[in-house]
Formats: sequence, C-alpha cells, structure tokens
Amino acid sequence: MPIRARRTRPARRLPGPGLRETVVVPRPLRVAAAYGWRLLVVGAAVYVVFMTLGRFHLVTLAVFLGLVLTALLEPLTCLLSRFLPRSLAVTAALLLGIVLVLGILSLIGANVAHEWPGLRQIFAGGVSRIERWLEGPPLHLRHGALAHVQDWISRFVTKNRGNLVNTAVSGVGRLVEVLTVAALALFCSVFFLHSGTRMWLWFGGQLPERGRSRVRTAGRAAWSTFTGYTRGIVIVAATNAILVGVALFVLGVPLVLPLAVLEFFAAFVPLVGSPVALAVAAVVALAAKGPLVAVLVILLIVVIGQIEGHVLHPLVMSRAVRLHPVVVALAVVCGGVTAGVLGAVVAVPLTSVVWSVYGALRT
Repeated sequence: MPIRARRTRPARRLPGPGLRETVVVPRPLRVAAAYGWRLLVVGAAVYVVFMTLGRFHLVTLAVFLGLVLTALLEPLTCLLSRFLPRSLAVTAALLLGIVLVLGILSLIGANVAHEWPGLRQIFAGGVSRIERWLEGPPLHLRHGALAHVQDWISRFVTKNRGNLVNTAVSGVGRLVEVLTVAALALFCSVFFLHSGTRMWLWFGGQLPERGRSRVRTAGRAAWSTFTGYTRGIVIVAATNAILVGVALFVLGVPLVLPLAVLEFFAAFVPLVGSPVALAVAAVVALAAKGPLVAVLVILLIVVIGQIEGHVLHPLVMSRAVRLHPVVVALAVVCGGVTAGVLGAVVAVPLTSVVWSVYGALRT
C-alpha cells in the first residue's frame, strides 16, 4: 500500500527588521469597495447631468414635449406621406393636432360659459346643503363653521392682496414661459417628424466605429419603449376620460366635459393622477347633487382604478412598460419630490426607457 506524502503548511514568516508584514484584504471587502467607488462615480455623473438639465429645464421640457408630439403624430405622418410629400404630410399632421387641441379647449370654454349661470345657484344651494350635512352625524360640527371659514378666507384675501397681485403678475411671466416652451416643442417636433431618422444616423456616424452598434441598439430600444408608453398612456387616459364622462353624465353632475378633460390629463401621472381628478369630481357632485351622488363618484374611483390596473395597462402597455407596480410608485414619488408634477409625469417613461436600454445592451 503506497504511503501518501504528508502535506505540510509553509512556515509563517514573522516580521523582522527588514521585512514588512503583508495585510490580506478579504475578497468580499475588496469587491464591495470596487463597486462602491464605481457607484459613487456613476451617482456623481447622474447628479451633474440632472443639475445641467435643471439649469436648462425649459429647453429640456420643450425637447421632451417635442418627442411626445413626434411619438403621437408619427403614425399619421407616415400614413399621409404615402399620398403626399414628406413636408406636406408633416404640416398636415401638425395642423390636425393643433385644430384638435384648440377645438377641445373652445368646447370646454363654451360648456363652462353655458352652464355658469345655473352653476352659481346650484353651488350656492350646495354649500348650505354641505353645511347642514356636516352639522349632522357623524361629524356634528357647530352651526356657522363654514361661515367662519368664509370670513377667514375673505380676511386673508384682503390682507394679502398685494402678494396675490404679485403672484398674478408672475403668473403672466409663467404664461410667457409656457408659450415659449410650446413653440419650441412644436419647432422640434417638425424636424423630428421630417428628418428624425437622418438626424439619428448623423449622430451615430460621429461616434467611434466600435461603439456604433451598441448605440444603435440602445436607440432602437429607447425609442420603441418611449413611443409605446406615450401612445399607450394616451389610450388609457382617453378611455378613463370617456368612462368618467359617461358616468358623470348619467349621474347628472354638472361640468361633465371639463371634469372628463381633467381626468384625461391627470391620467398621465400613474397611480395618483386619476384618483385626484375624481376626488375633484366628487367635491363638485357633493355641492351640486348631495352626498349620495358624491359617494357614487367615490365608488367610481375604485372602479376606474380596477379597470385601469387590471384591463387597460396589461392590454395596452404590457409590451412597452415591463415595470413592477412598486417600481412605478417609487418612480412617481421620487419624480414628484425632485421636480413636482412634471417630474411625476416624466419619471415612469424615463425609468422604462433606462430599463429597456439596459435589457437590450445586456443581451
């Protein structure tokens, strides 16, 4: 039977006068340190990018809106370009979009102007009805509580009239900014629709040759996700607005068209916007029709949320957005904390685009 040689450990060398003791760093700590400083560099780069975009937030918003218009009008432009030159097709698509938006706004104005005389009487009686309801069970507010609130509001307006005037004047400046952003977004969308492909090819041609294929892959994934999300959220918002409009019309709630349009725009903020818009509709229903109709409108919030979450999003947006609801909620909250309502609107498509680019480059 062969005898195995016994393995002996090498003798540990003690540090002497001419030797330095070597310290071995554990592998998990080295890996964590390597990832840590890289994450710090990436976080610093992201912070600098967002700070730069914040400095030029009007330009950033205009380019974003231009991309949204391009995603919405591209199918119509491609359809018209079969029969018309590309320039005429872009012009016709933009004019149709502008006419549609202006027509909806004028219809809302005409609807409010037509219902306003009757609404004043309805809401005057609704306020007294709400006061009587609050004085009863289960709240049992003391008589005249709302009158004290109205007196406080009038005193506050009288005392802060100067500040309110300054706010209105600054609001004029905000209106100028809005018009500037709208004009720049329209200007960008014209060139994106007309020659967006050539612009992207030119940009890719300026990059090093070894990185062009990855940039093309990332660009295709990003644009596909962005267009899918934009068109999907418009379909979801339009469906919500139609359902809300029909339900409010059946219940006899006034201002059906403005409330439906409010629901349409609020649906662009996932998970949060639609309940807020329907809460406004519930307040209008409470003032105009009483507590029973207001409760029915609140139940409508639950029904619309279930339809949106379990029917519309899986059918319309499942291909474009593959994000868990928790990720969507965190993105909306972080975007809202960072940049307000605009950040809440942009957060989900931005997160979806980043995730799709990562998935495309990972494969």
